[in-house]
Amino acid sequence: MEDSKALDWAYLARYQDDNLKVGLPKKNERRVIFMGDSITEDWSNLYPEYFIGRGYINRGIGGQTTSQMLIRFKPDVVDLKPEIVVVLAGTNDIAGNTGPSNAKMITDNIFSMAEIAKAYQMKVVLSSILPVYEYDWAKEIKDLPSTIQAVNEALKQYASDHELIYLDYFSSMVDERQGLNSDYTSDGVHPNESGYILMSSLAEEVLSELLN
Repeated sequence: MEDSKALDWAYLARYQDDNLKVGLPKKNERRVIFMGDSITEDWSNLYPEYFIGRGYINRGIGGQTTSQMLIRFKPDVVDLKPEIVVVLAGTNDIAGNTGPSNAKMITDNIFSMAEIAKAYQMKVVLSSILPVYEYDWAKEIKDLPSTIQAVNEALKQYASDHELIYLDYFSSMVDERQGLNSDYTSDGVHPNESGYILMSSLAEEVLSELLN
């Protein structure tokens, strides 16, 4: 018999129990779900203060690509009935975590998540990919800044065309090499606590406006 974990390619089981515990929004709860990869998942570990005491729910899974997130978007986002979803995705696609990809493949998956969310009357925030100069685990991937720029430009244009919100982390976190500023990271890809404090501030500017 095949390993059930091997069959769960999108990690649908990762938050299955947590989703049951969370249930539907309580009366007067302004629920926001953060959908993403390790950059989102680690946010709750390195700067948990941002999520405590409010209806902010973290649904990041380390290493995931946009295709995996699209598969689990229904149980991990739609079924929890948030008012807002914040999508931060695509860097692992560029790194080739689930095979080669290009900017269109990445944005098609993100746009599909946005369209599902809109069909369920959610407000949608599309986040820029954070700057990366090089992936330690995929050094063969070249010219990352140009691919990241292409994805971010497409996300920004799509958000404008479809009355969504584009959340620009990139501009505040980029260095002169078009990589992640060393003040905000220890490995060039993932934010440190200072990076998450900055991201929380940028996210809150957008969310406070949407929630009010």
